[in-house]
Amino acid sequence: MITAIATLGGEITHIEPVQDGEESFAFRVIISGKKYVLRANHHIHGFEKDDFVCRRFAGPALPIPEIEAIGVLDNGVAWCLSVLVPGVTLQDLPVAALPSVTGAVDGVMKAMAAAPLDGMSGFGPFNAQGHGRYTSWKAYLESIVNDPLYNWQEAGKRVAMKRVVPLQEQLLQSIAACPEKRQLVHGDFGSNNVLTDGHLVTGVIDWSEAMIGDSLYDMANIFFWRTWLDCMEYQARYFEAFPLDKARLACYQMRIGLEQVYQTAIDGATDDLDWALLRCEHLLGLSR
Repeated sequence: MITAIATLGGEITHIEPVQDGEESFAFRVIISGKKYVLRANHHIHGFEKDDFVCRRFAGPALPIPEIEAIGVLDNGVAWCLSVLVPGVTLQDLPVAALPSVTGAVDGVMKAMAAAPLDGMSGFGPFNAQGHGRYTSWKAYLESIVNDPLYNWQEAGKRVAMKRVVPLQEQLLQSIAACPEKRQLVHGDFGSNNVLTDGHLVTGVIDWSEAMIGDSLYDMANIFFWRTWLDCMEYQARYFEAFPLDKARLACYQMRIGLEQVYQTAIDGATDDLDWALLRCEHLLGLSR
């Protein structure tokens, strides 16, 4: 991979590993005096989406690191070289500093919600050409229950479906009240994909889960994970000071939770599965 970067024509003067993501690993590198982040993954699609989103939406109100180059090695490993932006993730920011950035995070979320989607189509996760997989937002929301993409029979080998089915039923009942909005949704927003200098948001990264739909979904992600991460809890407290559509937030949290239950069951991540299932059941209890 390092050899692949060298073909860009620059001199590598520094390289150090940074914290791995869930599906990729990364390095900070300096090439001809310029600082970059080098990531590697088994799939190139996420990197291509990063590039699409950067070219389409990056600006002062929505800072997205520029993609310098993307490639695939002979062994099939994909790599991406992006400009390093200053700051740390919200997840790594000291707790005492979190209240200082919540307003800036809100501003970025408003910028995503207002982003023009001209030329993009469909709903739900979109590809590197901006085309969503589903014909409606509701179709995406209910896909966790009825789309063949989700093999609940296989997941059911690790999770009791008698506990999952009531959650699925609650989700389906609540979807009808959700609007067919067409907005930019990050899909994994609020913690390790938001960079800050302690005052401003300096970068929004990792757009592999980006979607077309209701931007409130990103806020629901914050609320779902609030009991897991301090950065989510402080953001949730900030947003609770404003009028909120609690029914939509509850619906989206259940969709997010079921996705987490499914993925952790498929991956065999028992501890994470137990937490996600209990979190969904807690949300179901609150909605009754």
